[in-house]
Amino acid sequence: MNVFTLFTDRVVSAVTKSDLSARDGGELDLSRVAVEPPRDASHGDLATNAAMVLAKQIGAKPRDVAETIAAVLLEDKDVAKAEVAGPGFINLTLSDDFWRGLVASIIKAGSAFGRCDLGQGAKINVEYVSANPTGPMHVGHTRGAVLGDCIANLLDFAGYDVCREYYINDAGAQVDVLARSAYLRYREALGEDIGSIPDGFYPGDYLVPIGEALAKEHGGKLKLASEEEWFPLVRAFTVDAMMNMIRGDLAALNVKHDVFFSERSLIYGETDRVKEAIDWLTDRNKVYVGTLPPPKGQLPDDWEDREQTLFRSTDFGDDIDRPLKKSDGSNTYFANDIAYHFDKFKRGYAHQVDVLGADHGGYVKRLKAAVSAITEEKGGLEVKICQLVNLMRNGEQLKMSKRAGNFVTLRDVVEEVGRDAVRFMMMYRKSEVTIDFDFAKVTEQTKDNPVFYVQYAHARTASIFRQAATELPGASVSADDLAKADLSRLKDEVELALIRKLAEYPRVIEGAAETQEPHRVAFYLYDLAGYFHSVWNKGKEMPQLRFINAKDEELTQARLALVQAVATVISSGLGLLGVTAPEEMR
Repeated sequence: MNVFTLFTDRVVSAVTKSDLSARDGGELDLSRVAVEPPRDASHGDLATNAAMVLAKQIGAKPRDVAETIAAVLLEDKDVAKAEVAGPGFINLTLSDDFWRGLVASIIKAGSAFGRCDLGQGAKINVEYVSANPTGPMHVGHTRGAVLGDCIANLLDFAGYDVCREYYINDAGAQVDVLARSAYLRYREALGEDIGSIPDGFYPGDYLVPIGEALAKEHGGKLKLASEEEWFPLVRAFTVDAMMNMIRGDLAALNVKHDVFFSERSLIYGETDRVKEAIDWLTDRNKVYVGTLPPPKGQLPDDWEDREQTLFRSTDFGDDIDRPLKKSDGSNTYFANDIAYHFDKFKRGYAHQVDVLGADHGGYVKRLKAAVSAITEEKGGLEVKICQLVNLMRNGEQLKMSKRAGNFVTLRDVVEEVGRDAVRFMMMYRKSEVTIDFDFAKVTEQTKDNPVFYVQYAHARTASIFRQAATELPGASVSADDLAKADLSRLKDEVELALIRKLAEYPRVIEGAAETQEPHRVAFYLYDLAGYFHSVWNKGKEMPQLRFINAKDEELTQARLALVQAVATVISSGLGLLGVTAPEEMR
C-alpha cells in the first residue's frame, strides 16, 4: 500500500464531495493534485497542493478552497488533523491507528510490499555493462554492471516486462588488436620466443591460456596459414573465450543477462542491418546528403568538411545532425548504434535504457534522438551515465590500465570484500558522482559502513525472533498470527516513527523505478536501519520499550509484528540491490 497514492485518491474524493466546481461550469482538472511528505516533519504526515492547483479553475482564493477541502478530509476516520498552511497547502496528520494498521498490511503483503504497476506490463530493454571483450572485467566496469542490474530489478518490481541485454562490441579495431595479441600467445604456447609484447598490443597474462587453447586445438597449423586464413578464426575464438571469462566475472557479482547481442551480427549477418536501418530512416525523410558547418571550439572526431550522409538528429533534440558514413564509405560508430537500437525496437522494445560509462557523455543526445526517430516518438531512451570508480588502498588511489595489463579485476575486488559490499557500495552514490571505493571502509563493522549497518539491522531482527523463541517458547510468531496482533499496544513515538518510515518504501520504489535511480533504495535502507537501531537502543535504556517482555505476551507479539515488518522491507530493498539479507553477522 502506497500511503501517498492512497491519500491522493482520498483528497480527490474530498474535492468531489465538496461543493467546489469550476467557474466555467466544466469539470475540474484534478490531474495535478498530489500528496507528498511535508517539507517540515513537524507540519504533519502528508501535504497536498490540491487547493493551489484548483483555485484558478474555481475562481477562488487558494486558502478558501483549502479550508473547504480540509473540512471534508476531517470526516475521514484516518485523518486526525487537516490544517491549512501558507498560501493554501493542506497538512494532514494521520491517526495512530492508521499507522499501526500499516504494520499488518506489510506482513500480509510480505515480499510483494512495495510492488506497483507503474510499468503496466510494458516491455523495456535495459542494456548494461557492454564492455569491449578485450580482457577481464575490472572495477571500472563493476559500477555499470551493478547499476544496470539494479535498474532492471526495480523496473521488474514496478511492473515492467524487462529484458536484460549485453552488447558485445566485437566489430571494432580493438578486437582486431586483441586477436593479434592472442596470436602472439599462441606462438608462445608452441615454444616460440616472442620477446616483448609490441606497443599497442594487449600484454595481459589473461591471454596466455587462450594462446595455449589455440595451440591445443590447432597445433602448428595456424602458424603455417596465411593471415587471411588464421585471423578471422583467431578473432572469433578469442572473443568467445573472452566472453566466457566476462560471463564468469559477472556471475561473481550475480549479474545475469537475458541476451548477449553481437555488434558484428549487424554488419556481417545474413543481411546488412545497418543499411536496413539507414534505409528505413531515409524512407521517412530522416536522413539526407549534405554538409555540416565546422563546430565551434574543438572539432569532434567524426566531423569532416565534405558532403556526407547525415541523420536529422536536430529534429529530435540534438545539437547538430550526425554523420552516418565515413569518407571511405564505411559506417560511423553512430550508424551501428542506430542499427542496434533499431533492432531492439523491432524486437518490441520501444522503451529502452542504456547504462554507459563516463566517457560516453557526449553520445547521450544523439542516442536519444536516434531512438526518438526510430520509435517515431512513441517510445524513448533513458541514458544513465556511470562516473568513475577510484579504487583506494592505504589512502592511495590504484592506477589501472587494461592495455598495460596492470589493473584490479572485478573478481579481485569481490574476493577481497565480498559481493554484498561491492554491490551496495556501488549503489550508495548517485551514478553521476565519482565513487572512492576504499577497501578498508567497506569491510569495517561500523555505522560508517552502510552495507554493514543495513545488513546488521536485518540480522538484528532475526536475533530478536531467536530470543523470543527462547524466552517465550509457546508464543506464536507466524506471519498470520503477527498480522492479527493487537497493534494498539504500539504507543511509543519511536515505534510510530519507525512505522511512518516503513510507509515510505512503496513511494521510494516508485520514484526509483521512474527515474532509474537505485541509489534512492540504498539511501532509504540506511535511514530505515537508523530508525530501527534507535528503537533497539531506546529499549536498552528503557526496559519497558524492549521488543520482548516475557510478562506481557500481547505486547511482545505487537512489537514482534513491527520487527517482522522491518525485516520484510529491509529484505525486499536489499534484494532489489542484489544484496543478501543475513540472519546473523559474524
